[in-house]
Amino acid sequence: MRILEFIKLALFAITRNKTRAFLTMLGIIIGVGSVIAMIGIGEGSKRASVAIIQNMGSNMIMVFNGGSNRSNLGPMAMGSMEVLREEDATLIQQELGRTSVVAASPGVRTSKPVVYQNSNYFTSIQGVGTGWPQIRGWELEEGRFFNDGEIKAMSKVCVIGKTVQANLFPNGEPPVGQIIRIGKMPFTIVGVLEKKGASMMGDQDDVIVAPYTTVMRKIMGRDRIQQIMVSAMEDRSDLAEEEVTALLRQRMKVAPKDDSPFTIRKQDDWIKMSEKQAGVLTMFLAMAAGISLLVGGIGISNIMLVSVTERTREIGIRRALGATRRSVLWQFLIEAVVLALFGGLLGVSLALGTIWVLKTFTALPAVAESWAVALGLGFSGVVGVAAGFLPALKAAGLDVIDALRYE
Repeated sequence: MRILEFIKLALFAITRNKTRAFLTMLGIIIGVGSVIAMIGIGEGSKRASVAIIQNMGSNMIMVFNGGSNRSNLGPMAMGSMEVLREEDATLIQQELGRTSVVAASPGVRTSKPVVYQNSNYFTSIQGVGTGWPQIRGWELEEGRFFNDGEIKAMSKVCVIGKTVQANLFPNGEPPVGQIIRIGKMPFTIVGVLEKKGASMMGDQDDVIVAPYTTVMRKIMGRDRIQQIMVSAMEDRSDLAEEEVTALLRQRMKVAPKDDSPFTIRKQDDWIKMSEKQAGVLTMFLAMAAGISLLVGGIGISNIMLVSVTERTREIGIRRALGATRRSVLWQFLIEAVVLALFGGLLGVSLALGTIWVLKTFTALPAVAESWAVALGLGFSGVVGVAAGFLPALKAAGLDVIDALRYE
């Protein structure tokens, strides 16, 4: 008997008791749907995290004061030795501009209350150089960025983010040209940054950017920078990291046997860390959802065993009319597989609908991965074979005489 005929017999048997068939498939439906949806949520979260990191800058490399263990991926827990100088950014730009570096900028950061008329807001203050917009890939919505002359003169000018604008100018006044107070010091707004959105560190638009010399000396009262931001050439991040490390070690006269008194972190490091974390999360979500598939397989096996018992006389008649043990085995095995695959298809529909709802009505990132759909359907087929094998063996092993006598 050909496979097509077995499938027709399976469909006939399934449609004879639609309610029982649906309840049998329910575990597979939930299992496949859960696996695809969980993988979709995990993959969507990974892509969102990577997009956020990439949105922070273009091939960005950060150099921090103090050495650290390679297992740390940020300036946290680093040494307090301040070895970076503001001229180091210029040195990196001049020496490595032809080989691996696009731009470099000194950087300092603090937080201060900011006041404009009756509006008072507490925000992050960043002191940077003129290469900062290129490094961060950040355009201006209006106005201009400060220049080298204003940095040398420690001018009290600044550029504000959209969140700061919304809080200081709630009535929609044009901010460019207005004077605000950062702490107790007046600053003139010369530009407004375009909206950037969230990052790993929070709201990127909740920031005021000013010349690093002004922020460092007049606001923070210090004479050393905290970090250097570098933008590497495309596909040369690793080379840029090596060359910046070698150049700074040479400038600081660090012995070959000694550790660097500074720490370098690439944007690629953050992306790899984020992808690794998201991958682990996706795996655990998929494993948890896979338990439903296992339960669904057990349900199919139980129902098929009941079906074999109910259809004992039918099996005896078929055997008496010439059906072989192999054909009986194939009949029940294919019936179990068809049940599982139908459940898998309904599970895929459930998952796609769930992902659409999540993307449309919530902020939860989720994507429909084609490989996850294929995995769900393939696994449901495997579950069908595994769940149907024992009942099929039982059906094929029935004695013809005993089966005909069964009431």
